[in-house]
Amino acid sequence: MMHKSVAFGFQRSFRTRPFIGERCNTSASSSKKTSVIKTLQNEIKEKSRSAADVTQHYLETIARMEPVLNSYISINSEDALAQAHALDSHIAKEGTASLPPLAGIPIAIKDNICTRGLRTTAGSQILRDFLPKTDATAIARLRQAGAIIIGKTNMDEFGMGSSTENSSYKPTRNPCDPERVPGGSSGGSAAAVAAHECAAALGSDTGGSIRQPAHFCGVVGLKPTYGRVSRSGLIAYASSLDVIGPMASSVEDCALLLNAIAGQDPLDSTSSSQPVPDFTQLIKSASTFSSKPLAGKRLGLVTQTLGQGVDPEVEVAIREAARHLESLGAVVEEVPLPNSDLGLPAYYVLALSEASSNLSRYDGVRYGARVSPAGGLGEMYTHTRGQGLGPEVKRRILMGYYALSAGYYDAYYKQAQQVRTLVREEMLSALSQYDALVTPTAPSPAYKVGEKSSDPLAMYKGDLMTVNVNLSGLPAIVVPCGSASISDGSGNQKSLPIGLQIIGRAFGEVELLEIAHTYEQTSL
Repeated sequence: MMHKSVAFGFQRSFRTRPFIGERCNTSASSSKKTSVIKTLQNEIKEKSRSAADVTQHYLETIARMEPVLNSYISINSEDALAQAHALDSHIAKEGTASLPPLAGIPIAIKDNICTRGLRTTAGSQILRDFLPKTDATAIARLRQAGAIIIGKTNMDEFGMGSSTENSSYKPTRNPCDPERVPGGSSGGSAAAVAAHECAAALGSDTGGSIRQPAHFCGVVGLKPTYGRVSRSGLIAYASSLDVIGPMASSVEDCALLLNAIAGQDPLDSTSSSQPVPDFTQLIKSASTFSSKPLAGKRLGLVTQTLGQGVDPEVEVAIREAARHLESLGAVVEEVPLPNSDLGLPAYYVLALSEASSNLSRYDGVRYGARVSPAGGLGEMYTHTRGQGLGPEVKRRILMGYYALSAGYYDAYYKQAQQVRTLVREEMLSALSQYDALVTPTAPSPAYKVGEKSSDPLAMYKGDLMTVNVNLSGLPAIVVPCGSASISDGSGNQKSLPIGLQIIGRAFGEVELLEIAHTYEQTSL
């Protein structure tokens, strides 16, 4: 597939109104492959632009795009500019030799990751007034690396949704087509990256919440191995599944962000003691590639993720991507994973069970904004949770309580844990034979706002190709691999992005990033 590409530009003159379509990557084209972070780093180090100029550019872009997109819940403009001016003063006095790796880079943060002194709502009214007193470990590490936190991005409430329509504040729109959703629950972060409202972003992924929005918005999204990045300061949805990860315009930028946030943390007992490598070590310039840069790699194309239920244009794009990987020297074979279809129901039992426990703390006494009507404690609880939590969150809490209740625990939660083991063992067995597995990210491109909001089961089914990665604790990355042509109803055609999901071995992010980068740098 050949599609018109759009270059990332740092224009000094701006249109008076947003022009959304040009800001969406609907192909894996060469103009989107340059590292935005390294470009900005070079400009700041060479003093061709100041950090304040870079930050101001992004703030102006946000001001221009937000009336349409709603990517952000909170914008950190004053503090971000203060950080940028402080960096410029440091450079003027000390030079650029000792700058940290992300110095002056404006990063957007999903609003379920705690940021000291900056409102953190998790997309919920019950946390509308929450000002964290400390940073999440991932945020503290970003700050240590010199990053500038430019704002907090919109999300489905507590991460419960696949479209960002479940935000209690406003729905985010897809930069590729504002009539469509950006995915979820990290839809605000994906939209902000796609619309160039930040240099890169952090999201979180419980069942596909980084990867599916990356697919819908035409950006790169990386879910690291469970335990690779500390969860300390991440507002929990399902603690055994939640992972913080980067979203960016290129694979290299995701690797640079992962370098900053990865590593063991004494504040998170589930964080891993595995050594943290340089995740960019195998990311090379395309000019240095051999004719077969993936020679020796074996990749498995998962049979169950293609065919019935998958949009034909999605399947075409994935099979074309597989052929391109073969042309790079990789061996690509279809591999059956017969237990993979069991993962989705098991995931929803486990995630909702954990959520019902995690969210019990938001009662207006321990945590959350309190509603105090006339009456007793019971009425306070009822009104606080009734008004503070949205319908999707209530639905999932109730289903989680049911699965854990006496008489049903063995039938639901225990069996779901057994299925989780089957799914994990099957994926690990496949990855003992293949260096990575490749699949679509979702069965379809982005759908219209409101199209599935009245049918929760239809929306849940969209997670079919991503949840098994979380159940297995494995790393996975999504890279743009083409587009689908959709009629807008008036005879015009629109291109919507399609993303290729590549699943790697546990703590094999270096090799996973190498495959994704090689594909990204060589595809048309």
